Amino acid sequence: MNRNTTAAVMADDANYIAHTYSRAPVVFVRGQGSRLWDADGREYIDCGSGIAVTSFGIADEQWQAAVSAQAAAVQHVSNLYHTAPQARLAAMLCEATGMQKVFFGNSGAEANECAIKAMRKYSSDKYGPGRHTILTLKHSFHGRTLATLAATGQDAFHKHFGPFPEGFDYIEPGDTAALAARLKRGDCCGMLVELVQGESGVRVVDKQWIQVAAQLCRQWDVLFAVDEVQTGNGRTGTLYAWQQYGIRPDLFTTAKGLAGGLPLGACVFAASTADVLGPGDHGSTFGGNPVCAAGAISILERIDAALLEKVKQKGEYLRRRLENTPGITDVSGLGLMLGFSAQKPAAQVAAECRGKGLLVLTAHDRVRLLPALNIPHHLLEQAADILQEVCKP
Repeated sequence: MNRNTTAAVMADDANYIAHTYSRAPVVFVRGQGSRLWDADGREYIDCGSGIAVTSFGIADEQWQAAVSAQAAAVQHVSNLYHTAPQARLAAMLCEATGMQKVFFGNSGAEANECAIKAMRKYSSDKYGPGRHTILTLKHSFHGRTLATLAATGQDAFHKHFGPFPEGFDYIEPGDTAALAARLKRGDCCGMLVELVQGESGVRVVDKQWIQVAAQLCRQWDVLFAVDEVQTGNGRTGTLYAWQQYGIRPDLFTTAKGLAGGLPLGACVFAASTADVLGPGDHGSTFGGNPVCAAGAISILERIDAALLEKVKQKGEYLRRRLENTPGITDVSGLGLMLGFSAQKPAAQVAAECRGKGLLVLTAHDRVRLLPALNIPHHLLEQAADILQEVCKP
């Protein structure tokens, strides 16, 4: 029996994999760049990039070469020892951002867990116990561990798994008075924000308000952290979104597109937080694994000014096409991280697009587009054509 057919794979999935995903009835078997082929030979334009992960598309040759070479040399030795790819990647991240230190984990949730621990330890070391609350924004999403779910500012995620860890509170983006009043209570150690809230429909948080929020946090010696798990690594048209917001965070987190398809997360520390964590305060068996780090190096070394300018241009092109499409409203986002509302339900739009050979994402009642940073323009045009056809009233 051929166990690689669509029917066989879906049967094994149903029988043996925990039912935590509502998967589309597609089995992908190969890809190249921004195109994917399923087990039945159908071709698709990929405007999801594995949820902003495959930064340079599928089977990228430079990425493959870097990963294969490292896997053939040393695939893992643990963080009891040094490896050159991890050290080089940390240097690249710091030199590109002006930050000072990096902790590597395996995912965005783990990167955010590290940020949470660092903010609390900073405050504990300096002020003692009782000053441990971390503020996040309503509509945010920070991960699926218990702590990062507690940090997530969406009530829908605060079910079933309680009791959740205490010490989190939520502010409506743009509400300066509420933020100021909350900080004055004196029990906060940090604030963690997304600048573009991807999992709630690609909501862009106002730049001026973020600047005010960062200033208020500085006044109260509350650390200001930015969650760049989805927005980072060139996605919004700068290497990290905070670089176009006129702020410098005390720490930021990133993952998803960092290693181009391998599991890698990073918490990156400014001078204000560089020495907060010491030996034994945190750790990860696989974090900064040399194969993952080699993949990330091959990604970061290609995210230059020329590529970022193209990301902005492609994002503007796609935005214009969407804004001029009947049946599409409320287009939002930065760079190649875009979202919109449609007259049809978002799930229906995604299904109809898939039927026409286009892969898109959804977030609640909105459609999301996260194509590879180097998606060819002709594929972007074809994607826009399909979206216009599907979304027309």
